[in-house]
Amino acid sequence: MIPARLDQCLSIIRWSPDTLARCFGCDLSLIGAWLDGELDIPPKAAAWIETVAMHMEAAEGLKPKGLKGKRFDL
Repeated sequence: MIPARLDQCLSIIRWSPDTLARCFGCDLSLIGAWLDGELDIPPKAAAWIETVAMHMEAAEGLKPKGLKGKRFDL
């Protein structure tokens, strides 16, 4: 996985680099190094991120459309 794809996957998942770091239990500096291309993204981490992004893309099509703008008033 290249840094641009990692950034794209984070956008699809709607996660910040901080959220990914918390998910993996690592320091944010590691995710930053991946995004900056300073360090290769481990294959297992890349595969997991790709899988989550694919599932999110699939789930996006199932998201209910009739809730936009709705609110609850007491």
